[in-house]
Amino acid sequence: MDRIQNCQEKFEKLFGGKPTQNEGNDPEFMRILQRFIFGEVSYTGSLDDRMRELVTVTVLTVNQTLPQLKAHVGACLNIGIAPADIRETIYQCAPFIGFPKTLNAIAAMDEVLVSNGIVLPLESGETVTEQERFERGLALQKPVYGDEIKDRYTWLPGEFSEAVPRFLTELCFSDFMTRKGLDKKTRELLTVVLLAAMGGAEVQVRSHVEGALKTGSTKEEVVCALVHAMPYMGVPRLFNALNCSKELLSE
Repeated sequence: MDRIQNCQEKFEKLFGGKPTQNEGNDPEFMRILQRFIFGEVSYTGSLDDRMRELVTVTVLTVNQTLPQLKAHVGACLNIGIAPADIRETIYQCAPFIGFPKTLNAIAAMDEVLVSNGIVLPLESGETVTEQERFERGLALQKPVYGDEIKDRYTWLPGEFSEAVPRFLTELCFSDFMTRKGLDKKTRELLTVVLLAAMGGAEVQVRSHVEGALKTGSTKEEVVCALVHAMPYMGVPRLFNALNCSKELLSE
């Protein structure tokens, strides 16, 4: 099957329609885009359609490309991804890109969910009480990342030497990583993609590549996720992520 046939097959599966032929004002550009993403990249590597769409939703959230995010939330539903999994994919971007951008993505997602007859709010994904936030977060953080952050920021003045590492533990690892809907392996792999898409976060990319490998992703899966993200985040950010992680990902 050639890439044109691949594109037709994948596009129908994800969006329930046919790729561009000569429609619209820029059909040539759309043919390049669609045949590359849906005819080539989508068939390269081992990840299934579910993981690929969650990768795509992650990058589109980071980029704040909301029209495309809406289209891919719809694609997620078309291939049977649970609304809660889409929600968690977007929610967990908040500590990295900030709450306002995440709220924009949530609004776009909710619009698509409601238009598909899904009643909001979805069932709660919370699993942690106020009293156990730190302990539950640390239980996820320490086996993968140790005390690196706590040790690195002892130089901060006053209460910040304690507060900054604690905020990381309680927000990233407790408030989000403990939620229902996505397992640790999936969350870590999506975090790698998220950081790569941000640009300028290569130190954190490398750290989370190591985390993804520790939580069960293979080297090939990490590379596949980054390559799948490439059409949405650009080639330079793919190369930056690969280069900073070469030692971890090379055979």
